[in-house]
Amino acid sequence: MTTTQTRIPPTELTGVFGAVVKVAAKRMIGRVPDSMGVLAHHPALMRASMGIGRKIEALDELDENLASYAVMATAAYIGCSWCLDFNYYKTHNEGLDEEKARQVPVWREASVFTPVERQVMEYAEAMSQTPPSVTDELSASLLDALGPAALIELTAKVAFMNMSSRMNVALGIHSEGYADACEMRPLATRADVAADVVGSAS
Repeated sequence: MTTTQTRIPPTELTGVFGAVVKVAAKRMIGRVPDSMGVLAHHPALMRASMGIGRKIEALDELDENLASYAVMATAAYIGCSWCLDFNYYKTHNEGLDEEKARQVPVWREASVFTPVERQVMEYAEAMSQTPPSVTDELSASLLDALGPAALIELTAKVAFMNMSSRMNVALGIHSEGYADACEMRPLATRADVAADVVGSAS
């Protein structure tokens, strides 16, 4: 395991379930992340969380890129660097639009997103506020653009990312550098957007 400053020290994954998780993690990302080591203190909770996570991720009514932008916008809004880094890495691993994904943290300033993509991220942020601030107008617009099944799926994916992000932030689980390991471009900042605007104007 890598060393991170989690609030609960990671422990070893043991037993049959632990062995399966280790194999799956190493196949997917090359190693066992510290986040799994933290959750390994409560195997039943880790099993339940991973199970529902896999089921929600497997749903396919919502466009994959839209789903990616939604969960990344949620993670960025809440401040979960682990979730943001991991889901950015997944865009590379799953052949999604990396260039757009890297600009999700600054989506309000970036010019690359379509109106529907922007509404999806606005919805994700509105859901993530306390209390949630989703409006009838935004929901109706997305219902018209996506259809009922995709909107329900979007809502479920954002809700699950809220749970994961808030748990990770509370437990002190931080980014483990998955995107860096793949030599992906760093996630965009507001300074990058400003530089692009200046460059295009000159």
